[in-house]
Amino acid sequence: QVQLAESGGGLVQPGGSLRLSCAASGLTFSRYAVNWYRQAPGKERDLVASIAPAGGHENYADSVKGRFTISRDNAKNTVYLQMNSLNTEDTAVYYCYSFGYWGQGTQVTVSS
Repeated sequence: QVQLAESGGGLVQPGGSLRLSCAASGLTFSRYAVNWYRQAPGKERDLVASIAPAGGHENYADSVKGRFTISRDNAKNTVYLQMNSLNTEDTAVYYCYSFGYWGQGTQVTVSS
């Protein structure tokens, strides 16, 4: 059974940082690209960042370029999203996606 489990969300002040994790089980993780998406209230789910199976070839939404970094540790079956210089527009539920599977999401709230 494939499972993706996000963690690391929370409440942070503007300008702060968070690191999200996506832990995978039930699949050969290193074979698949992984994407991070986010969905704000009343909005569509948007792609934030993606990373190739072996790492590298990162891509980012324009809104997060220079602030977010996606990385992966295939030995730990985990993908990370380091988020810096957070602002209120980053508030959303963040999801990881790989090989047709979604995690349950983790809430990120940026507020003073």
